[in-house]
Amino acid sequence: MTEEEMKEIHKKIHSGVKTAIAEAIERHRKLGESISIMRDGKIVTLTAEEIPQVQNHELST
Repeated sequence: MTEEEMKEIHKKIHSGVKTAIAEAIERHRKLGESISIMRDGKIVTLTAEEIPQVQNHELST
């Protein structure tokens, strides 16, 4: 496998992971469930109301 092919596979994996994370966060927000994130080295729990709404283009990239 060439380096260029590896880079293309990496891009596809990265895009898929970003999409999956965005969809999971959006699902939590819509269902009224909290999420925990890391902010400034500390774990912070966000209520569903505090979770920013994901834009449609963020789900498709």
